[in-house]
Amino acid sequence: MQKYSNHNSYGFRFKGDYQRNVAGLQAIGYELRSDPSYYWEGLNRGEKNVIVFQYTLNGRGAIRIGETTHQLEKGTAFFIDIPSDHCYYLPDNSAEWEFIFFTIYGNEAHSLFTEITRKHGHIFQLPIHAGPIRHILKTIEKIETTGINHGYEASSCAYSFIMECLEYVEYEQRNATVAPPPILKAVEYMKENFQKDITLDDIVRESGLSKYHFTRRFVKSMNDTPIHYLNNMRVKQALQLLLIEEKTIEEISKEVGYSSSNYFSKVFKHMVGETPSEYRKNTCVMPVNHLFID
Repeated sequence: MQKYSNHNSYGFRFKGDYQRNVAGLQAIGYELRSDPSYYWEGLNRGEKNVIVFQYTLNGRGAIRIGETTHQLEKGTAFFIDIPSDHCYYLPDNSAEWEFIFFTIYGNEAHSLFTEITRKHGHIFQLPIHAGPIRHILKTIEKIETTGINHGYEASSCAYSFIMECLEYVEYEQRNATVAPPPILKAVEYMKENFQKDITLDDIVRESGLSKYHFTRRFVKSMNDTPIHYLNNMRVKQALQLLLIEEKTIEEISKEVGYSSSNYFSKVFKHMVGETPSEYRKNTCVMPVNHLFID
């Protein structure tokens, strides 16, 4: 993982109603805290109606939510909204706390946050390669290289993160303990390359299995076929890109790995229930349960 200074944080204040209505990126960063004065009280902060995700890389932090205190060891994250009855801090039994954080806002983002925490709580155990963590690290890297330069880009980044969280708790977390290494390797390959025109043969080759054994083991582990899983991944990305009015359907189809916009539209309609053009015209965000097809 790329090394950062002990305090790199970035704030964003872009204009646009879509950020408030859908999702907006407020802040992101990396911090290494060793000062006992580090303390954030959830009912006594300047921010309003924002959501904070914070993930421990090393060391230990702590958070009190209501009357319960949680130790935040390596690989542990909390997901909370502000204002609410919580406080997080560097505890007395910890020399330092190294973490990354992602702060977002927006009506749709808050609705999905509520759905996630209602079902799964506010504390999560995630490996460093989990989708939400990879998204934060890649976003920090992007900011420090090319930057985030307009509101559409920031909104897409924020919405992508909340969807990564929902995908992880509703789908990947269920399968992470049962999927064998060849299948996990294939899933990782799809995540890294779904924007390209990859085929089933490419995915099978990455797994190291025969096509017959790969398909059987994939369906058993993921409760889905490889191609349907790949299409699901592509369509979710397309949903985000369709929020950007400047992009044509043909451009979006290519950006999510389809060489034919007609085939893309056919797959999209099969999975979402309407064509990309109809979805864009309706200007609504598809409820998240439409994105995960078991």
